[in-house]
Amino acid sequence: MDGCKSTQVYAINPSDTTAGAGGGGGGGAGSAGDKLLHQIQGHLRVNSIRSKSNRSLSNVDCTRILQTNFLQESLLPYGLPATDLLEPQIEPSLKFVDFVETLADVYRRIEDCPRFEKTGVYLEQCAIFRGLADQKLLRRSLRSARQQAVDVHTKVVLSAWLRFERREDELDGSSALDCCGRNIECPKASLISGYDPESAYDNCICDRRRRTEGKYDRDEEVATNAEDEECSTSEEDFDLAFCIGDELVWCIRHNIASLSRPFKTMLFGNFVESRRERIYFSQHGISAKGMRALEVFSRRRKVDSFDPHTVLELLSLANKFCSDELKSACDVYLASLVIDMERAVVLMEYGLEERAYLLVAACLQIFLRELPGSLQNQKMMAFFCSPEASKSLALAGHSSFQLYYFLSQTAMEEDMKSNTTVMLLERLAECATETWQKQLALHQLGCVMYERKEYKDAQKWFEASAEAGHLYSLVGVARSKYKRGHKYKAYKQMNALISDYTHTGWMFQERSLYCVGKEKMSDLEKATELDPALSFPYKYRAVALSEDKKVGEAVSEINKILGFKVSPDCLELRAWFSIAQEDYEGALRDTRAILTLDPNYMMFNGKLHADHLVELLRHHVQQWSQADCWMQLYDRWSSVDDIGSLAVVHHMLANDPGKSLLRFRQSLLLLRLNCQKAAMHSLRLARNCSTSDHERLVYEGWILYDTGHREEALSKAEESISIQRSFEAFFLKAYALADSNLDHESSSYVIQLLEDALRCPSDGLRKGQALNNLGSVYVDCEKLDLAADCYMNALNIKHTRAHQGLARVYHLKDQRKAAYDEMTKLIEKAQNNASAYEKRSEYCDREMAKKDLSKATQLDPLRTYPYRYRAAGMLTKLFTSHSS
Repeated sequence: MDGCKSTQVYAINPSDTTAGAGGGGGGGAGSAGDKLLHQIQGHLRVNSIRSKSNRSLSNVDCTRILQTNFLQESLLPYGLPATDLLEPQIEPSLKFVDFVETLADVYRRIEDCPRFEKTGVYLEQCAIFRGLADQKLLRRSLRSARQQAVDVHTKVVLSAWLRFERREDELDGSSALDCCGRNIECPKASLISGYDPESAYDNCICDRRRRTEGKYDRDEEVATNAEDEECSTSEEDFDLAFCIGDELVWCIRHNIASLSRPFKTMLFGNFVESRRERIYFSQHGISAKGMRALEVFSRRRKVDSFDPHTVLELLSLANKFCSDELKSACDVYLASLVIDMERAVVLMEYGLEERAYLLVAACLQIFLRELPGSLQNQKMMAFFCSPEASKSLALAGHSSFQLYYFLSQTAMEEDMKSNTTVMLLERLAECATETWQKQLALHQLGCVMYERKEYKDAQKWFEASAEAGHLYSLVGVARSKYKRGHKYKAYKQMNALISDYTHTGWMFQERSLYCVGKEKMSDLEKATELDPALSFPYKYRAVALSEDKKVGEAVSEINKILGFKVSPDCLELRAWFSIAQEDYEGALRDTRAILTLDPNYMMFNGKLHADHLVELLRHHVQQWSQADCWMQLYDRWSSVDDIGSLAVVHHMLANDPGKSLLRFRQSLLLLRLNCQKAAMHSLRLARNCSTSDHERLVYEGWILYDTGHREEALSKAEESISIQRSFEAFFLKAYALADSNLDHESSSYVIQLLEDALRCPSDGLRKGQALNNLGSVYVDCEKLDLAADCYMNALNIKHTRAHQGLARVYHLKDQRKAAYDEMTKLIEKAQNNASAYEKRSEYCDREMAKKDLSKATQLDPLRTYPYRYRAAGMLTKLFTSHSS
């Protein structure tokens, strides 16, 4: 998907055709990147700004000027970005003119639709939330969809999708059939058909078996032995022989006849076989061994004592003779054998050929639960990509919109331009039956074709999506026309859209591409006004300022969006400006932050890996030891400089990549920056790097907590404490318990846990956070003096955010001026201080509050409280004027 998002800053020299190539990925990063790297390194070796010279002062000054010019030419080999080649992304997701009304409509349909249709509507809600890039909302909708699922196929797909969203494939030692202990994601529970939403979050059969494993095995063995004795049969009972080759297999006629109507008709009907003692059966493709197995099944009604090859023979015979009972038994048994990808590949073909529903479901489950890695398995992918493969899946009951939605979404994230992605999206479009499904499938096909530079096909798919009712696809239509040389048609398309519908930010952003001068800037300003989260207007204005030689103002412009929405493309742009300003420390900071968000990010329009730029820049800034890094981290953490803190942690991890504690710190910073996906990746790496069981359990607990599994997280914390008492285990348990409405008893327990945590060894960064949390619990318990002590102790170890808690204590003690002053201290210390302005507004008069809230909105337009405050004020005025 990264390619379609076009997150890279586009080419910089219009005369350079290579630089002018389209978006993102790493295409051409090999030879071009190496050549660029050698060029840069050659300049830096010859012209190091750290060379020590014994020449005269004037010569040194001249040399420094030359070295600076050489360095800038090396690090910016194509100059700064050009506005003409900047382009916003076409998002491969559903977008709406009236988002609130769309969500409300989906909610109404969830409430009103029959219970067996709820899964489909929740999946639609999930597709809508994907456009918001909010992982928590997306997972919530997916869980609801799985909870309401009825059939095995839907359960298998959605359970695997939930696992994928947690990216458990990145956890060392994990396997496809690992179970979290709840029915909602249990691979065995997914293979049980039926509607039972109340039990979705109950302990699953895997968890129950783990608890009673010994007893279960003994009871099963006793039951099996008893059944064997009960089913023993003497030779006198046999009255029918099947001749297979040179062998005779003796059976009981009545038992075989009971297996299906065709058998009964053959053995007791008006056929010649009904009067024979021996029946020639070689032509039916079953061996003598298989026939003997059939005889045993006719008495025992079980196939679990046979080898898999024999069961496959029985499955084929069951289809020929329409024996549902035999087919079901074979299906269940063979499904239980599918435990890895190797078996899944082998048995999938048999399952499709014999239309064995459960067997195909089990194979499909292994494949889906090993995504995205399993996309590279060509043998398995052959079962999904072609139209014939989709029909074969449909005959087995396993071709659906939700399956291809999951597969195509995963494929787009891995490689948007691949043929596999195109084929999966084509199958998705074929499976689409509802309006929203057609809109999504056709729009995503347009996005992929656009990324592949197949603009004619892209326009066709976008137009089809727009005809299905997806207005945002008109952006793709206009862009495709523009790429095909029809700029005025593109302008007219967007102009008509703006004239006919409620205005949204993306409409004006798109129209700005087809305007010039003041009209373009006006459209960009309007886009920002309507949707401040759109990054392209900020990027365009920043680059335009840099073209006017106003690099400082360009940095200020890009800082506006980085203050509330961090993304690699905006950080890259700021790094370029920093190099132009000779601020190599700033460039290095932003490049390290980029690598934290996306370790594979390619800079300079996909020509240089960000890692290489770090290597080049770090020789031109002050070198830090690991001890220096810790001091820098404390300083940045205390000044609430989250991007700077990320850069320091990245530096420390370069020296000690296996440090799980640093990975955990990294995840906390990313969560503060609302980069949930990157945060979870860092948390998984922390778990993989952990060197002890108690530490691993803590990180697993945080992963569970952050993905909505609070009870399981508590269990992990308790297990960790039972092994070793540690700060992080106590902190996790206290944090998870506090995430609910606490009564007096529960609050006391959380206080005890936090005090236990503070008694354990840890660094000041974490202890400051524990003290801050402890103060919050004391405030809730109305123990204000104890709360104040906690906040003061936190401030003593540079936990700057404790100013906010202390201000709350002063406010509750009716010391409003002290509360205001405390928040002022936080504003002065914190680099990211929008929330501090918002909170300070509670401790001052109305006019000052308005100024603070206005400042909060300016720094972070996505904060909702200032809008609600101003709206309430307007409503009060309205009521006052009416009453007077």
